[in-house]
Amino acid sequence: MTLMRILILGSYGNFGKRIAEQLQDLPRVTLLLAGRNLMRAQQQVAQLQGTASAALQAVAMDILAADFSDQLQRWAPDVVIHTSGPFQQQSYRVAAACVAQGCHYIDLADDSRFVCGIQALDQAARDAGVLLVSGASSVPGLSAAVVDQCWQRFAVIDLIDIAIAPGNRAERGEATVRGILSYTGHGFPAFRQGQYGQAYGWMEPRRLDFGHPLGKRWLANVDVADVQLFPARYQVQQQVRFQAGLELPWLHLGMVAMAWLSRCGIVRDWARFTRPIMAASGWFARWGSDAGGMRVEVSGQDRQGQALRYCWRLTAEHGVGPYIPTLSAILVARKLVAAQLPQTGARPCLDLFTLAEFEPWFRRWGIVASSQWHQDNHEGHRNGQ
Repeated sequence: MTLMRILILGSYGNFGKRIAEQLQDLPRVTLLLAGRNLMRAQQQVAQLQGTASAALQAVAMDILAADFSDQLQRWAPDVVIHTSGPFQQQSYRVAAACVAQGCHYIDLADDSRFVCGIQALDQAARDAGVLLVSGASSVPGLSAAVVDQCWQRFAVIDLIDIAIAPGNRAERGEATVRGILSYTGHGFPAFRQGQYGQAYGWMEPRRLDFGHPLGKRWLANVDVADVQLFPARYQVQQQVRFQAGLELPWLHLGMVAMAWLSRCGIVRDWARFTRPIMAASGWFARWGSDAGGMRVEVSGQDRQGQALRYCWRLTAEHGVGPYIPTLSAILVARKLVAAQLPQTGARPCLDLFTLAEFEPWFRRWGIVASSQWHQDNHEGHRNGQ
């Protein structure tokens, strides 16, 4: 393990603070905990100082500042982890500054345009000898690892159906909410019936059973990179679908109603109301549960032409759900520190780890993952418990 400096942008935010917690045990590493508010970064350093093996330093840094590139050069990180969303309206100025600095870059972007578009920097990153990874989060990082686990048993894949259902009591950051609201009721590309059409954010509601203890949860359309990346990657014949939802039915269906208002042109941009909407949702913060889950289903035909379906489920209780979106970034960062990723270039978060590499982290927080095969409409075997 070589001496490295890891800069976490948005280090005291919802995801940044969890990443810092899980990297603080790295010896011979300096964690630069960065954000616009230096006092909050200093408080974070004080909280972690007693247990950290890594050296910690608070940094005042604003990704929108005109001298951001100069700030980056001054702190000279080897790896930058960008958690300062929302990514829906961002440019690649942070990633481009990392290329100029000659440091690796990881982000937790959840916007399909941003994640897929990172490849525009591929040649520049290769020339600089650095790795830029976008979407190091639940999607497409973890979701692709799940499909990679099973897809070679299929001769034909007709459908990949991905769903995420957080608990109502789970902590949520303002940037995440603002990003979701930015496309509520707005169109984005969707892969259906073997071709690209259009879906609308937070529309087409349905209920899906996540099993015990979550039960049935409401879902609706969400814009993520998987829908753009998976059809070609896995040669999907019919559909790639991603939906997410709110645990409390009236809040979820309220979002669907908001999407209709936007679709009709009555409210063009719900993101302008992020703070009052978050304040209103806070009235219901004690309702619901702290249990969330994720479900990935792949269906098609095996090599004998028989119907085949694979279903993977993840359940996170006791409020640990917000750790899940950080795991891909943690894995990539730790691999870079250990010199286990020789790749260079710019890419979505694909082909950098396996599903098995998540399992120790699942066990750390008591997250339960299981999978099940179904063939010829009869239940197959269960694994991954």
